[in-house]
Amino acid sequence: MSGLDILTFGCRLNAYESEVMRGLAGAAGLDDAVIVNTCAVTAEAERQARQAIRKARRERPNARIVVTGCAAQIDPARFAAMPEVDQVIGNAEKLTVEGFVPDDAKVRVNDIQSVRETAHHLIESFDGKARAVVQVQQGCDHRCTFCVIPLGRGPSRSVPIGVVARQAQALVDAGYPEIVLSGVDVTSYGTDLPGRPSLGQMVRRVLALVPDLKRLRLSSLDPVEIDDDLWRLIAEEPRLMPHLHLSLQAGDDLVLKRMKRRHGRDDALKVAARARALRPEIALGADLIAGFPTETDAMFENTLALVGEAGLAYLHVFPYSERPGTPAARMPSVPKPVRKDRAQRLRAAGTDALHRHLDRQVGRIVRAVVETEDFARAEDFAPISIEGGVPGSVPALTLVARDGDRLIGRPIS
Repeated sequence: MSGLDILTFGCRLNAYESEVMRGLAGAAGLDDAVIVNTCAVTAEAERQARQAIRKARRERPNARIVVTGCAAQIDPARFAAMPEVDQVIGNAEKLTVEGFVPDDAKVRVNDIQSVRETAHHLIESFDGKARAVVQVQQGCDHRCTFCVIPLGRGPSRSVPIGVVARQAQALVDAGYPEIVLSGVDVTSYGTDLPGRPSLGQMVRRVLALVPDLKRLRLSSLDPVEIDDDLWRLIAEEPRLMPHLHLSLQAGDDLVLKRMKRRHGRDDALKVAARARALRPEIALGADLIAGFPTETDAMFENTLALVGEAGLAYLHVFPYSERPGTPAARMPSVPKPVRKDRAQRLRAAGTDALHRHLDRQVGRIVRAVVETEDFARAEDFAPISIEGGVPGSVPALTLVARDGDRLIGRPIS
């Protein structure tokens, strides 16, 4: 077995960069290799990457194994010490052809904090995907106490509006009906660009410049940084999907303060209420951390209650994971079994909330992007089971019932 394989862990931005790397590695002549694009959000993500590296070496004993991504950027020595690894390259190096040209250096990882621009690459396909991702921003200037990602991604850098539009147009021309705008801290978009355009201004301009784009979706948003232009688009623009995923992390004010977040519990509730007032059919999701250091039972109950109070239908729940070098790792910890139990309770609440949301959709007619022959996503991100779907198409479906965590859709003839 030969050829180029890319194993991707973590966020949508990593998924986008993996597609970029596919072209760059090919241009560098890397044709018998496995590239492992790592994530550093949790210890579990790093463990899975190391496990994948060992498996890749067993299955591809003669292939060149290159490790990159946030975990490799932050701790290259740990991956370089693995006997299965041929080379470790950084998050900047992975976005250049030169980064994949084989040489004798085991580690090529430079200081990501000194990077002031993000690389721009035009890609026209996402391997096996019906929805495409466009990078609009990179890096983060915030320092949440639990998060190590700024160490792996560097300072916030925005992609100019014209470049975003050209990438979106290329993907539309390639037949993609839906594009997801992604980054590390998307709502910080534009602060480093001339004129300081906001995220909402960029989205409005891209929709104007790419009139054939059918559906635009946003990745995770900081709730207190949603600008007025974006609020107007949420209310008025049908091509912007009625689905917001919020970076909430917790529902207790003291926990949020110790996390060094920029919002409080009441801010989250106000954002949820405003979104529904402007777009009643909108669905909301959120990232939540269970068992953050110092979190008491009462603090956790505030987060658990937020799921219902804010009407969150889609949850990404993480048990707190110590990240070396972060302030939270030095705070009094919550026992791991307690973290696990709280995460399970949050996920159960999330499942109940999802089922309530899906039950309310039964009987509606929606347009859904078909991802595989038996699966599609509605405008509000609702998962739908279908039969005989054509990947990449956007059929009208009647939602006839809920089956577990999915709706059942029937095509309208």
